[in-house]
Amino acid sequence: MTAEPLQIAYSPCPNDTFVFDALAHGRVSGAPALDVTFADIDITNGMAERGEFDVLKVSYAVLPYVLGEYALLPCGGALGRGCGPLVLTRDTDADWTNRTVAVPSEKSTAYLLFRLWAADTLPGVGEIVVMPFHEIMPAVRDGKVDAGLVIHEARFTYQNYGLHKFADMGEHWERTTGLPIPLGAIIAKRSLGAERLGRLADDIRASVRAAWDDPEASRPYVMEHAQEMDPAVADQHIGLYVNEFTADLGEDGYAAVRGLLTRAAAEGLVPPLGPDALAFP
Repeated sequence: MTAEPLQIAYSPCPNDTFVFDALAHGRVSGAPALDVTFADIDITNGMAERGEFDVLKVSYAVLPYVLGEYALLPCGGALGRGCGPLVLTRDTDADWTNRTVAVPSEKSTAYLLFRLWAADTLPGVGEIVVMPFHEIMPAVRDGKVDAGLVIHEARFTYQNYGLHKFADMGEHWERTTGLPIPLGAIIAKRSLGAERLGRLADDIRASVRAAWDDPEASRPYVMEHAQEMDPAVADQHIGLYVNEFTADLGEDGYAAVRGLLTRAAAEGLVPPLGPDALAFP
């Protein structure tokens, strides 16, 4: 009897399609079939909170709300150095009184890093507006909002919109903690059982290695779904967000996740984690 495909949702961003290309297209021997849904991170965070789908790419910031039902996988996600979210403005004016700031999700890691940065740096922030990340730079450019918190390939393209980098959330995080920047996590339902979860982690690692071994094999999948269709930008995106932490979180990766969520809980921004919440079966 053939097992039902795993219901999985991840973003159309180049790092996710690069990581999951081999797995999604049946090129990982013995791996289960996937039924893939593409969705913005704000959507997948909500899916996780509602217990939808077997496997999801979510913000690390949402983990305290979902780890009762889902386990954090030790691979497949996005952590790194020099890859943090940016705050962009139309000008270099540093007056933040009553600023309207667009963010990609109120439970995104980007917004959590922003709030920690703002608590250390700014006297106050005005209205927060949530919008899909690909709409944020045009909104800042067109004056619909005063500033925007951006992620992903926006690091490489914001100058094309005539925008300025006001602050780098990752620089602040690395300077104050010395840890890599935790951004996106892969989670899977605990009800799959320890054995299936372990095999799934192995399959994701195999998919990552396959992508590294033959990057051209994933290019059609990456470019089909990329928001930014310039292949050079897609390659920069993959090079920044797919790294050793994607293959395995390791001690530094887990320390970064614990550090982010522990500090955020101390500030009252997220619920506290239980002592074994990040343990993988």
